[in-house]
Amino acid sequence: MLPIRDHNPSEQTPWVTYALIAVNVAIFLSYWGLFSNPRAITLFFLDWGMVPVLVTEQGTWGTMLTSMFLHGSIMHLLGNMLFLWIFGDNLEEEMGHIRYLLFYLASGLGAGLAHYYAAPLSEVPTVGASGAIAGVMGGYLLLFPKAQVDILIFIVFIIKVIPVPAWLMLALWFAMQIFGGFGADPMTGGVAYWAHAGGFVVGAILTLPIFLRRGGARFWERTDGHPPHPEAEYSYQRTHIPRVRRRRK
Repeated sequence: MLPIRDHNPSEQTPWVTYALIAVNVAIFLSYWGLFSNPRAITLFFLDWGMVPVLVTEQGTWGTMLTSMFLHGSIMHLLGNMLFLWIFGDNLEEEMGHIRYLLFYLASGLGAGLAHYYAAPLSEVPTVGASGAIAGVMGGYLLLFPKAQVDILIFIVFIIKVIPVPAWLMLALWFAMQIFGGFGADPMTGGVAYWAHAGGFVVGAILTLPIFLRRGGARFWERTDGHPPHPEAEYSYQRTHIPRVRRRRK
């Protein structure tokens, strides 16, 4: 299950979301060459990624911030930026640019703390923007639970695009992080499930004051749980490329 777009792109330009994507891509490209040298990339992540045991023993709290802008592979980067692009613009429009940036950073720091407290003696470097983006998803769920999100479904060789309400997709994603967190050992690396879950909860909590100022449940009634502007109309166009049929002998 992979989200590819929502049906309510923002009416204002999401400058902060675009800037965050650009910064993450630029930083990744700046150390791209280190991936050809396993020792060099490991040392780089030990210096700039968040290593819980170093936070515990040396107080390297600043790496909770720097680790938010690092990624372990091109697919790691692309996946995170896709989620940020889909869910970030509406939240930025609702919060305002500066408040949204502070919200994003606070969600990422909250995610880092959640991962740290789950395994304070882990020696594995943690990198990625997914904790902060999980906060964006938590805020999106609170404000726009019925927004339509198109997701790709992969079933063996069948690929389908289907629209689902945001609450279904995001609630399922959050449940997967909780179950993954209980089923995985944070000391051995892999997916930082508790960072994802922690960022999601922090994002929802930080969005709660805005939700209440908008009227709480009355905000949902006014917007029917969607972003407060018309949905975009998507349609699939027929290709103009001619089909070549095989001749029968």
